[in-house]
This record gives sequence, structure tokens and C-alpha cells, in this order.
Amino acid sequence: MQLIIERNYSLSMRMRLRYEPSDPYVVHAAFFTADSDDEPVEWVLGRDLLADGLKGCAGEGDVRIWSAVGHGDQAMYIALRSSAGTVLLEVPVQDVKTFVQNTEALVPQGTESRCIEWDTELANLLAES
Repeated sequence: MQLIIERNYSLSMRMRLRYEPSDPYVVHAAFFTADSDDEPVEWVLGRDLLADGLKGCAGEGDVRIWSAVGHGDQAMYIALRSSAGTVLLEVPVQDVKTFVQNTEALVPQGTESRCIEWDTELANLLAES
């Protein structure tokens, strides 16, 4: 993937996506440079947001995803905003599409709630209050 610095300048980066069926609504994304010993920057993204971003514009606020106009089905953009600033990433569509399809093979869309251990979640919520 590419971190877009300016219109004609970008930095090659890596993105690692991880999905846990026990937390079925989210995808953990880690972003890092290949040559760096720095810890990756990690974000938690909605799985449905990634899937919707494959079809068109998705998200609002801190995370937005859309197709890369002029690149056909080859790339998509992910914009991430935090208090430190905003980054724009250009990501290969096929990699994200394959990842989302693999997650849906594990937990089909619409069946996520069946994977959550509600008694454990309730106990955790009550313990925090």
C-alpha cells in the first residue's frame, strides 16, 4: 500500500489485517513501514465498513473508504483521522476484497451476533461499572 504524502509523492507501507471470529464486527489493521523497527500504528475498523468501501464511498468522521477513481478496480483509498492528524492510504482492492471474503467465510455477514458470548460481555460491562 501507499501512504499518500502529496499528489505526486507517496511512501510504501505495509498493512496487516486481522480478524477474530470472537469479535466478529471488527477488523484490526496494523500499518507499518517495511524498513522500520517502530511499532505499527493500529486501528480497529468495522468489517462492514471495509465491505461497503469495496462497493463505493463508506464511513464518516474518523474513517472513510472509497474507490480510487481512474484506477479501475485496482485501488481504494482509506482516510484515517485522529488528534495527531489525517493520513490517506492507497490500498490494493483485491487484497481487501480477498480478506473480506475470507472473514465472511468464517462468519457470514448478518450472523455476527451468534459469535458473541453475551453472558461474558455482560459480566465484563457490569464489572466495569
